[in-house]
Amino acid sequence: MGSIFDSLFDSVDSMGPQEFIICVSAALAIGFVISAIYMFRNNYSKSFALTIAILPAIVAVVIMVVSGDIGAGIAVAGAFSLVRFRSAPGSAKEIVIIFLAMATGLLIGMGFLAYAAIFAVIIGLVILVCNTVKFTEKKTEQAEKVLRVTIPEDLDYSSDIDSVIDEYTSSMELVSVKTVNMGSMFKLTYNITLKDPSKQKELMDKIRVRNGNLEVALMRRDLVESNL
Repeated sequence: MGSIFDSLFDSVDSMGPQEFIICVSAALAIGFVISAIYMFRNNYSKSFALTIAILPAIVAVVIMVVSGDIGAGIAVAGAFSLVRFRSAPGSAKEIVIIFLAMATGLLIGMGFLAYAAIFAVIIGLVILVCNTVKFTEKKTEQAEKVLRVTIPEDLDYSSDIDSVIDEYTSSMELVSVKTVNMGSMFKLTYNITLKDPSKQKELMDKIRVRNGNLEVALMRRDLVESNL
């Protein structure tokens, strides 16, 4: 037990079955803590949250298998983590969480269990504090929207639609115009900043009067941009 305790802060040159089980258990425990931090006040998929929980253990085992060869371990573990982004675009926050999980796995695989736990706790607390105080959220974020309006082809949107939008926004930008429904309609996309976010329905109702009650959609700009 004395050698196991020493390995909390010192690298292990040779690892037996008992040390292996302790390292994998520690990696899983830290992984689930990181996953819980990621899920706190954040939109997430169950599969990705489970992946983050297990990733440190996988990386740790890879490092142990390659006998501490960091270069080979990082190459293999990095290939595992990039599989996620082949099928779905990853946000910056997801990339940070993946690298955090990989870093703790690397530390555990080298035998530095305590350093891995300390590192995960420090970075996790920083993430939690930033999320709580809304460190990166702009004051105008709730007012920044993407507005999509469908209009008939004979409607002059530069006067009939833009004038209504201008009444309720402090800034507006027409970012795209495309034809839909075999060219019988146009779909307009605007980036807007609302003067008063509580008047969203009033804005949409006025646009519906002008466009003949066709589709009007108002969406958060950050969610739309993350899906592009």
